Amino acid sequence: MDIKKYKDKTELAADFGNILYNISQQKEEVYIALSGGSTPKLIFNFLASEYKEKIAWHKFRFFWGDERCVIPEDDESNYKMTRKHLFDKLTLQQNQIFRIKGEKAPDIAAIEYEKIIDENLPQKNNLPAFDLMILGMGDDGHTASVFPHEINLWTSPLLCEVATHPVSKQKRVTLTGKVINNSEKIIFIISGKSKAEKVNEIVNQTGNYKNYPASLVDRNAIWMIDQEAAEFL
Repeated sequence: MDIKKYKDKTELAADFGNILYNISQQKEEVYIALSGGSTPKLIFNFLASEYKEKIAWHKFRFFWGDERCVIPEDDESNYKMTRKHLFDKLTLQQNQIFRIKGEKAPDIAAIEYEKIIDENLPQKNNLPAFDLMILGMGDDGHTASVFPHEINLWTSPLLCEVATHPVSKQKRVTLTGKVINNSEKIIFIISGKSKAEKVNEIVNQTGNYKNYPASLVDRNAIWMIDQEAAEFL
C-alpha cells in the first residue's frame, strides 16, 4: 500500500493539489469522483485559493462517490458543500458537473445515476472507469456510503445502490465496489485521531478489519493521512 503521512491537513491539501495538477497535465479529460466530509471541505478551500490558476479545471468532469438523499440546497448535501467551497470559486461549465439527484426518491436517484455514469464515463473491463476516485473513511470504517451493517452492498451487481445510515436511518446513494475498484487511481483522504484505530487495523490487516468496507478497496490505493490518523502506524 502507498501510505503518505502529513504533519497537518494543509500539507496534505498541497500534495493533493499537486496530484490533480499532474493528472490534468497528462490527460485531455479527467473523470473524478469526489467525497464529502470535513476534510474535503478544507481541501476544496485550499484548491480554490492556491490552485485556481495552476490546474486546468476545464478538463475535469466531476462526479460523486455518494450523496445523501436531500435537496441540493440542503446543508448535508455533498454537492452543496463542493459547490460552496470549490465550484463557485472556479470558472466551470455546467456540463462538467454530474451530481446525484438526492432530492428524488432514493431508488430513482440510484437508477438515474447508474445511467449517468454508464453513459458519460470511459469504459474499462466493461464497466465505467474513473480516472480518480476520492474516498474518505468514517470512524466505523465505512467508505462512500457502504456501512459495516450493509457491507454486502460492496459486492452488489449494480453500479449504484441505496444505503441507509445506521444511526440516522437517512437514505443515501452510493457507488458500489466494482465501480470504485475499477478506477485508474484511488485516493483515501483521512484525517483525525478518531480514525487512527481503524486505519491501523485496515493497513496492517489486524483486528476486525474484514468488517470494514474501507478494507475492501483495492490495496493499490493511495492513503493520504494526517499525523493524527496515522498515530498507530
